[in-house]
Amino acid sequence: MAELIEQGAWVEIHRVVLQPAERAPQVPEDTRQVPLEMRVRGFLARPASQGDEAEIITAAGRRLRGILSEVNPAYSHSFGSPLSELLNIGGEVRALLRKQDPDR
Repeated sequence: MAELIEQGAWVEIHRVVLQPAERAPQVPEDTRQVPLEMRVRGFLARPASQGDEAEIITAAGRRLRGILSEVNPAYSHSFGSPLSELLNIGGEVRALLRKQDPDR
């Protein structure tokens, strides 16, 4: 049985957005032969196992669904693994700003 990843974990999901047959005709032929895929990182909305369909909440607050592909994904541009202390700062700052100006 796969390990259950806890709610709130930083994860990456994957989903095929368009199959090759659904791609626009003006897309170059070599591009049209492969599916359009989405990979998005965010916080796990509910516990899930790797390989299961999961819902995430992105840093911008969007809710998206896809197959849970990676837990605590590292960035490939060599900045290393994300620091858990920094992951929530954007949301905390927005909450503080909303307190000061509720119309935001």
